Amino acid sequence: MNVAPTSPSRARVGESTSKARLRLWLKVLKVSRLIERELRERLRVEFDTTLPRFDVLAALYRVEKGLNMSELSGVLKVSNGNVTGIVDRLVSDGMIVRAAVEGDRRAMIVRLTEKGREHFSVLARAHEGWVNELLGSLDAADADELRVLLSRIGAGAEGERMAGE
Repeated sequence: MNVAPTSPSRARVGESTSKARLRLWLKVLKVSRLIERELRERLRVEFDTTLPRFDVLAALYRVEKGLNMSELSGVLKVSNGNVTGIVDRLVSDGMIVRAAVEGDRRAMIVRLTEKGREHFSVLARAHEGWVNELLGSLDAADADELRVLLSRIGAGAEGERMAGE
């Protein structure tokens, strides 16, 4: 005998699952904020830098030829306006350079200087060590399993977002 989706027992199971997912979301958010806060503080104290600067350097480190501002904003998932001030400061510090795009006088490519590449290498090593320390309660298998589960959540959320557009 099939139980209708609106039966009281089915509703309790759905509510129970819904509450478990809500608790999971709150825990993910709390842990994410704790880790991010600690990383921000360590970057500030040990390197006199910020997480957004680290993120810009990381994005440019991965693309040696550089990125235009729209590409950089897209990689970081922030507006061009948010990136412009950070880029300006990194240019002033000699970490990145702007170069004109051939054939488009208005467009600029930003890329790391050698100084920026060396600086980011130091930051990245420290960052990896901090993340390793902060997630030290997980062994490699746990970390892989959690990564897979979070990827499933992300894919599901992205699918929902795409379906709503």
